Amino acid sequence: MAALRVLPRLRSMNAQHPTQRVEVSFVGPPPVRQIERASGVSEVDIDGPVVRCLVTGSFQPFLEALRGHEVIVLQSTPAAGSASSTRAKGSR
Repeated sequence: MAALRVLPRLRSMNAQHPTQRVEVSFVGPPPVRQIERASGVSEVDIDGPVVRCLVTGSFQPFLEALRGHEVIVLQSTPAAGSASSTRAKGSR
């Protein structure tokens, strides 16, 4: 019976964290294997130091895959076509 109570919570989490289209630019080679293995990540496309993919649900596994690699641009937009987006730039 406890499992039945978890399902609405999981549905709620997916509603709060829809699928995002993500583009990340790295200073060096991207951590492709780590990104491909991260939970919620799909449709990974590599173009030199740029990675494009979809992230569904929490960003935490995706962000952990980036650990130790210098990111110079990170852009995220809703995959469903919503108008909101987040962009962060930075360098060391």
